[in-house]
Order: sequence, then C-alpha cells, then structure tokens
Amino acid sequence: MRSYESTASIAASPDDVWAALVDAGSWPSWDSGVDAVEGTLAEGQKITIRSSVAPGRAFPVTVTAFEPFSRLVFSGGMPLGLFRGERTYTLTPDGAGTAFRMREEYSGPLLPLIWRSMPDLQPSFDQFAAGLEQRVESGA
Repeated sequence: MRSYESTASIAASPDDVWAALVDAGSWPSWDSGVDAVEGTLAEGQKITIRSSVAPGRAFPVTVTAFEPFSRLVFSGGMPLGLFRGERTYTLTPDGAGTAFRMREEYSGPLLPLIWRSMPDLQPSFDQFAAGLEQRVESGA
C-alpha cells in the first residue's frame, strides 16, 4: 500500500470546516489544483473530479462515507480491484479549532506499475489543505 497525506490546524470549528469541505463546487476557487468537481457529495453518490495534476483526465469516484462534521471518504479505481484509491478527509475538534487530515491510500496488484507513472501528489495535497485552511479562516 502507498499513500499521500496532508494536515492542517484550522482556527475554526469543525462545523465551519465541514461547510467549506462539502461545498465541492467551490474547491476551484480556493485550490488551483482542482479544475472542477461534478456531482453531489452524499454517501453512495458518484462524483467526478478534474485536476490540473492530470489535465484532460476525469477521476470518477464514489462517496463511501459522509459523516457530517467529522469524516468524508471517496474511492475509485479499476475493475476487479486491480488498482484502487481511497481518500479520507477527517475533522477532529482541537481546542478552539479543527485538526484537518486528508489521506489517500492506494492498493491493488497493479499498484507497483501505476505508482511509477503517477506524478508526485504531495504538493497537491499540501495545497488543498492550505487552501481549505485559508478559505475557512478568511470567512470567504
């Protein structure tokens, strides 16, 4: 298994962070790495993410967990589990603020081959966490 992870300490309540996180249509306004998100963030729903990390590609994923104010999970991949990615966003109360964590784990028999051709996503993860922090703390 391989993974990427980024965290942020956000000076806002989990309710406020959650509101920004689940407003996926606004992601491109505070994260230049996200071109578009199509669909509704709700458990069992399919969404499509378009990212500048892979211009011209669409990443269809399914929302597998939607736990208001604490956890959002979506996953996608190849048939038969040949390659799979599962991204988890976690919000934890931390004093007067929120500890934000974004982690994506990759698995499957084709992981070694696909991993070699994947771009380094760490900067994109860090940018998302920082963008969310700035968006929420600015009150925009």
